[in-house]
Amino acid sequence: MASSVRESIQIDAEATLVYDLIADVSSVGSFSPEATGALGAGVRLGVGDTFWGTNRRGPWIWATLCRVTRADRGAGFAFDVAFGPFPLSSWTYEIESIEGRCTVTETWVDRREGRRGQVISRAGSLLIPGPRDEHNQRNIRASLEGLKAAAEDRSTT
Repeated sequence: MASSVRESIQIDAEATLVYDLIADVSSVGSFSPEATGALGAGVRLGVGDTFWGTNRRGPWIWATLCRVTRADRGAGFAFDVAFGPFPLSSWTYEIESIEGRCTVTETWVDRREGRRGQVISRAGSLLIPGPRDEHNQRNIRASLEGLKAAAEDRSTT
């Protein structure tokens, strides 16, 4: 069974504003501790669109090919991540609107399976040592806190 982590946060901002922040993958670095942005991303991404997600951890910088699998403004955004022909992960953002506020649930699912997946996991442990679930849980929590701060700041202006 695939490994996954999930975290939710309540944000005092409209769901469409929060969605716009999430779906602007080129500026994700403003609230993520690891993802730094995206190359080749259009302003409004739709299902099937691709972009190169850029990341940084310490001195290491890398990019992965991402394909949008959901783009439902105000309700959810998702994309799959691959390295060449090898699937790595899926990231999903569910947005539940509640009277001018919203709850955002971010989920990471590990898609590295089989023998190839084990090789990719070992290679990835050079960049991110230790249990990937724990690492991504911390990053998701930090990203959601950053998203909340950005959305609530823009919501009051």
